[in-house]
Amino acid sequence: MTTIKLHNTRTRKKEDFEPLKKDDVRMYVCGPTVYDRAHLGNARPVVVFDVLYRLLQYVYGPDHVTYVRNFTDVDDKINTRAAETGRDISDITAETTQWFLDDMGSLGALEPDQMPRATQYIPQMVAMIEKLIADGHAYAVEGHVLFRVRSYQDYGKLSGRSVDDMVAGARVEVAPYKEDPMDFVLWKPSDETQPGWDSPWGRGRPGWHIECSAMSYELLGDSFDIHGGGNDLMFPHHENEIAQSCCAHPEGNFAQVWMHNEMLQVEGKKMSKSLGNFFTVKDLLDQGIPGEVIRFVFLSTHYRKPMDWTAEKAREAKHILRKWRQVTLGVEPASFASPAVIDALSDDLNTAGAMSELHRMAREGRRDELLASARFMGLLEEQNDTEFGVSETGFRHDRIDALVAERDAARSNRDYAKADEIRDMLIGLGLVLSDVDGKTVWHRGPDFDPAKLEGLK
Repeated sequence: MTTIKLHNTRTRKKEDFEPLKKDDVRMYVCGPTVYDRAHLGNARPVVVFDVLYRLLQYVYGPDHVTYVRNFTDVDDKINTRAAETGRDISDITAETTQWFLDDMGSLGALEPDQMPRATQYIPQMVAMIEKLIADGHAYAVEGHVLFRVRSYQDYGKLSGRSVDDMVAGARVEVAPYKEDPMDFVLWKPSDETQPGWDSPWGRGRPGWHIECSAMSYELLGDSFDIHGGGNDLMFPHHENEIAQSCCAHPEGNFAQVWMHNEMLQVEGKKMSKSLGNFFTVKDLLDQGIPGEVIRFVFLSTHYRKPMDWTAEKAREAKHILRKWRQVTLGVEPASFASPAVIDALSDDLNTAGAMSELHRMAREGRRDELLASARFMGLLEEQNDTEFGVSETGFRHDRIDALVAERDAARSNRDYAKADEIRDMLIGLGLVLSDVDGKTVWHRGPDFDPAKLEGLK
C-alpha cells in the first residue's frame, strides 16, 4: 500500500500517515462563513484538501474515507449583512451556500461526504457546553458562557504560544465579565433582531469555535485522523477547538494530524480591497478565466508555501491546458494515474512535483498517462473542453491520415524527396511521427495547432 507522508502542524514534522482505522479514514476541514461570495483565498484550502481527499480515496478506497466540511450559517457577519439588506438570514445563507458550492464546483472540487450547517447542530453544542461547565472548564455569566482557557494545560501547543505570553489583540474579545482575558465565548445572548435558540443560559446563539467541535464529534467521533484549514485559523480557532474538544471528551484525542495551507497573495501583495487586488472566484470566472485555470495555478505551488496569483500565471496556465487538451483529444486515459504523480502527492501533498510530472508526460508524448494523471488531480476534465476551444467535434484527422498514406506510398516508390516534404509538413503542424514496420504512426505533440489544418490543401 502507498505510504502517505503529511506535515503535522501539531508535531511540526513530516510523518507517515497512519489512520486510526484503515477502513474508516476521517477528515474534517473548516468551511466558509456564508454571507457573501467566496474570495480567491477561500478557494485555496478547498482545492488543497480536495486533492488530499482524492489521494485518500485512491489509497484506502472511496468507501473507506469520510470527508466533512462545515458551513458556518450563524455568525455576526451574517447578521450584519441581513441588517444592511433587509433580507431574512435564512435566505442569505441558503443563497450564499449554493454560490459557494457552484464556485468550488467550477474549480473541479468534489463535494465532501458531509456538509453540516452549524444551525443543524445547536442542541449538540448546548450539550457540549453543559458538560464543559459541569467539569469546571467553562462558566456562565450575564447570559454568556465562556471557556476557562487556563483549565486546559496544553493550550497554545498547536500554534506554539504560551498563555502567559499571549496578548489580547484584535481577535480576542476583552470583556469585564471574563475571569481571564484569554477566555473565549461558547454561548452569547441574542436580542430580538438576532437569531437565537433557547438554552439553560437564556435565548442566545453559539460562539464561533464550539460549532466545529460539536459537529466533528457527532460525525467523526472523539478521535479522527485529519483536521485541515488555512493557517490563519490555527489561532485562535483551531487552538480553541482542541481545548474545548479535549476537555469535553478527554477519552479521545480529537484530531491526530493537523494540516494548514499558507495564504494567498495577488501580484505579490496581500489581497485587499483597499489595494484593488481583491477577487472573488466568481469575479475571475466572469472575466473568462476557466475554473480549471485557477485550479492549475493553485496546484503549481506547494500548499505550505505562500501562493502568488498573477495574471501572467493565469495566461500561461490556460495556454498549457489548451495544449494538453489538444494532444490528448480522442485519447483513452490510462487505467491509473502515473506512479510518479502518486508518489509526489504522497510526499506531503507535493502538487508542484506532481505538476512537473504532468509536464514531463506531455513532453514525452505519454498521452494516456497524462490524461489519467491530470484527471486524478482534477484537470483536463472532459466537460470543460469547450472552455478552452477544444472538442472532438470538427477535428479533421482525415486529411492527416491521407498525407501519412501519401508519405508511405512515396517511401515505397523510393520518392524520398516527396516523403521528406510531407514529413516536414506534418511536423510543422506539431505532430510527432514514428516509423513502425515501414509505416508512419502519428500523434499530436505538445505544439500541435489544429488551426493549421485549415491551411492544408
